[in-house]
Amino acid sequence: MATGLLIVCVGKATKWADSYQGMIKGYSGVFRLGEATSTWDADSPVIQREPWEHVKDGDIKKAAASFCGEIWQVPPMFSAIKVGGEKMYEKARRGESVELSPRRISIFQFDIERSLEDRQNLIFRVTCSKGTYIRSLCADFGKALGTCAHLTALRRDSIGEYLANDAWDFKELEEAITKSYF
Repeated sequence: MATGLLIVCVGKATKWADSYQGMIKGYSGVFRLGEATSTWDADSPVIQREPWEHVKDGDIKKAAASFCGEIWQVPPMFSAIKVGGEKMYEKARRGESVELSPRRISIFQFDIERSLEDRQNLIFRVTCSKGTYIRSLCADFGKALGTCAHLTALRRDSIGEYLANDAWDFKELEEAITKSYF
């Protein structure tokens, strides 16, 4: 489901990996109002439906503005965060539930509007800090609108100054690595 930019470090460049991970990220995608899933994305079936028709365009703009700045966010259960040395998604797959502590994140820009084709879908673009979970942002956004929501599409558009539109595709990367190392 997730697409877009991934910075791959090879050889001596691996020493820079941490600096890339700490950079501001840019994402775009789609939230679907009125439906929730256990993973907060489209990778699992809908488990909850709530009315969403009451949500007005002004409500969407107001809610988006309330998420900008420093906020606290609870990561999703289906995440790679380790608790007790084990990744959360492993616990979640076994049906275990662990209360995760909220983490401070920053939302620098959050633009969102209704899809013209399907008013239940919201198209978004967000610029955020390291550690932001877009699935959590989506679920929290649905709650702020008095309904539920899940993520149906996600693309990482940027990492710092690096843009997905300027990146190599996998085939180009594979060819470059082969030429450089073999």
